[in-house]
Amino acid sequence: MKSRAALLLLPFLVIMGVFFALPLLLIVGYSFMTQHYPGGVEWPLTVEAYIQIFYDRDFDNLLEFDPQYLIVFWRSLKLAGVCTISCLLIGFPMAYHMATRPPEKRNLWIMLVTIPFWTNLLIRTYAWILILRTDGIANNTLKSLHVITDSLPLLYNDFAVGLGLLYSYLPFMVLPIYSNLERMDWRLTEAAADLYANRTQTLLKVTIPLAMPGILAGSILVFIPAIGSYLAPVLLGGGHSLMIGTMIEQQFGTAGNWPFGSASSVALMAIVLLGLMIMARRGGMKELL
Repeated sequence: MKSRAALLLLPFLVIMGVFFALPLLLIVGYSFMTQHYPGGVEWPLTVEAYIQIFYDRDFDNLLEFDPQYLIVFWRSLKLAGVCTISCLLIGFPMAYHMATRPPEKRNLWIMLVTIPFWTNLLIRTYAWILILRTDGIANNTLKSLHVITDSLPLLYNDFAVGLGLLYSYLPFMVLPIYSNLERMDWRLTEAAADLYANRTQTLLKVTIPLAMPGILAGSILVFIPAIGSYLAPVLLGGGHSLMIGTMIEQQFGTAGNWPFGSASSVALMAIVLLGLMIMARRGGMKELL
């Protein structure tokens, strides 16, 4: 029986080894190697790529603290955090509304939420450029309503990047919360009302605690891809709002610094794992399970 169980696990182990463990080990190995110009890696092993995250070398080869890459990491954390909170503030009421509709109407709402996935993300991101540019739909609409006289700088800044992230990952917050609320026993809210709890108290003491597994799952599904996003910073940021994903692509592309790109990838994974460990320590992962 044990040998049969091992055979059943073999395809899973092969897939995880080839498509997950091997690329991960390759990236970690590259991060400790020396840059080869104009691209690639070579011996010997070194930690120079990790030092480069914090320091830069002057003409005398002395280390000087350089916060430029730390600023990129901080901007990525900030935008991903704002995106997660915004998705939660918008997604929870949407999921609550969907879960309280009659069963025959819920599928329609699910379809409306998932419609953006029917179109390629690149095309949807380009559509935001048409909306936010100087002579785009947003500015022209505000001008026609006499709200503004001059065009607002809505594109190529952190606002545009945050808006693109919000639009891209909002369904990842709505669907887990909806799935959790749909299975909730609504008689508990009726019991809270019988005990003279108002709507706000019922929401804070009953609904949100019961929906917490979905909130945590949605937050993870939004934060992790948002912090390493590439399309939104490139197209909507216009090079003015550099994030980790863009920086990593530049190191493997134009800069040809594969060790530093790998080290940045490892640092990104470390940040994500640290966040998950904090959640597990506080019992968040137990709620998810």
